[in-house]
Amino acid sequence: MVEETGSGVYPPRQDHQQQNTECLCHVLLLLACCSVVLLCFWTDIGTSYYAVAVVRKNSSLTINSLQGVRSCHTGINRTVGWNVPVGFLIDSGRMSVMGCDVPKAASEYFSASCVPGANTASYPASLCQLCKGDATGQHKCERNSQEQYYDYSGAFRCLAEGAGDVAFVKHSTVFENTDGRTLSSWAQQFQSGHFQLLCRDGRRAEVTDWRTCHLARVPAHAVVVRPETDGSLIFQLLNQGQQRFNGEGSSFQMFDSEAYKAKNLVFKDSTTELVPIADQTYQAWLGDEYLHAMKGLNCNANRLPESLRWCVLSTEEIWKCGEMAVAFKNKNLKPELQCVSAKSREQCMEMIQKKEIDAVALDGGDIYTAGKTYGLVPAAGESYLADDNSSMYYAVAVVRQDPSNAFSINDLKGKKSCHTGYGRQAGWNIPMGLLVKRGFIKPKECNILQAVSEFFSASCVPATKQDNYPSSLCDLCIGDSTKRNKCSASSQERYYGYTGAFRCLAEGPGDVAFVKHSTVFENTDGNNNDSWAVHLHSAEFQLLCPNGARAEVTQFSSCHFGQVPAQAVMVHPDTNIFAVYGLLDKAQDFFGNDSNRYGFKMFDSSDFQETDLIFKDSTVQIVPVREKTGYAEWLERNFLDSFEGMRSLQCSGAGEEAPHILRGQSRGNLGWCQKQS
Repeated sequence: MVEETGSGVYPPRQDHQQQNTECLCHVLLLLACCSVVLLCFWTDIGTSYYAVAVVRKNSSLTINSLQGVRSCHTGINRTVGWNVPVGFLIDSGRMSVMGCDVPKAASEYFSASCVPGANTASYPASLCQLCKGDATGQHKCERNSQEQYYDYSGAFRCLAEGAGDVAFVKHSTVFENTDGRTLSSWAQQFQSGHFQLLCRDGRRAEVTDWRTCHLARVPAHAVVVRPETDGSLIFQLLNQGQQRFNGEGSSFQMFDSEAYKAKNLVFKDSTTELVPIADQTYQAWLGDEYLHAMKGLNCNANRLPESLRWCVLSTEEIWKCGEMAVAFKNKNLKPELQCVSAKSREQCMEMIQKKEIDAVALDGGDIYTAGKTYGLVPAAGESYLADDNSSMYYAVAVVRQDPSNAFSINDLKGKKSCHTGYGRQAGWNIPMGLLVKRGFIKPKECNILQAVSEFFSASCVPATKQDNYPSSLCDLCIGDSTKRNKCSASSQERYYGYTGAFRCLAEGPGDVAFVKHSTVFENTDGNNNDSWAVHLHSAEFQLLCPNGARAEVTQFSSCHFGQVPAQAVMVHPDTNIFAVYGLLDKAQDFFGNDSNRYGFKMFDSSDFQETDLIFKDSTVQIVPVREKTGYAEWLERNFLDSFEGMRSLQCSGAGEEAPHILRGQSRGNLGWCQKQS
């Protein structure tokens, strides 16, 4: 679409939004079915134009700091003024949407706006707050020229006059309304050099740089045909038509609808020529930027499930999930949460694949299995650093700070080790993989478990199944308060998980604990009131670095065994990930680390006598997946290469050679081998 026009009749917001969404779905479905674009409409500005975000040059705004500012739009549901910028903000994770209510999300994201046409009672009032109306103040926020801030020029005027902080217009709007190019009195004082563009990557650029700094290229209208149709024949017909009926001397005009008392009938009235398209696929014609923006808007509240069925595993997790469901319902968060129990993470994956449930939170190894084997995709992720949205954490080796026994990574043989659990990333896969790669641990006949048991003098490596499990891997474990469930991969083993592995070190049995970077801080300096931790100080511990040095626990970013992808919420690919993230993002406003006045805590499991229930307790915030919409993108190349490389070292025939090997069970367990000559 090159020019934005409307009929002047607009239904209430809910119906209009549904109508717009249905139309978008039908258009995308039509294009997917047809899959061939035949030709496009060449208008007086070419076969496309660009949606841009304009700000005053003296402002400090970027695309990453738009939340809370005042916004100016050409009109509700218009392409460059609403659909592209709002869709882009949703798709990129900057704006979250709960229950597919896009207007409400925009009203909460911007502090005030002028969105002409959003003037019915069903729209949030703030969407019309900046609108001006006509010279007498009447017709405020109407989607027509009586609203002075309507259309491209109006949205730019809203910015230029200081009502708004950002205007969403097309690339030519600034030039058409500055430097004396218009007779409008309001525009005479403005120069194009007074304004700049916001780029998708966080940069700012001059308004002349719209080809490289924009939100999306918006394609012109196109004629689409079925794949088996000979497009050249259709073009020949239409080309003959435009040669005969596009100019003076003909009573019929292909590109003029005035004779029918309407606009844009069959073709846009602004069309000057139909031209063939070389790359005849709808994806190539629309472009990734436009497709992603439309995906952000492709959410219909009527198609959302009444409840989001969350997979939980343990009694404690069911308990917390139930409390979370009640807390969410009390704040009217949608869709409502429903807790469904499963026996294992893989059963959760299988049930999601069959659409029997909707979501589960998984860590790195399980994310790989969920994506590779079951086709699941990430919908949201955890972040463990307040100033970091990378959704990664560090695997570290923690030791006591003891000058009389300051051993390094080179001296680990014969030490006593504490692990979060067999097959877990920071507690097993990453550190044991590094020790194998460095040649410290040398498995024979692919038996990594036996090799680790012989490398360390004693360990606590909690595991789910322990048939033929080397006994020394459980020597340091202590079980529950009655000394039962020793070495169990659950909270019943007090040395299980991040906190448990660190406790194993802190209480004395272990010499080194393999945990994540935040574990020490979570259990020292008064952050853990349990009797074993209440007197601990972070300064009493250090990290072992791969280069043989030691470092303070605060230096984890430069002294670690590897970066691990954060836990992610995995869903079926048919699930609307924006609705899932929108629910969790709104929930953390009430129940996150910064909002604990409502009782329930999303990222704290202490009330349920456990750790890391549903979400890891070290989570600072839930973050969007942004461009990481697949499991491989979420895990990232370095981790994926390492993970798949270690998997490739498994011996497919090891069962016959060494029947005592423990097979990988849950959590994406790995077995590495180093064949001996």
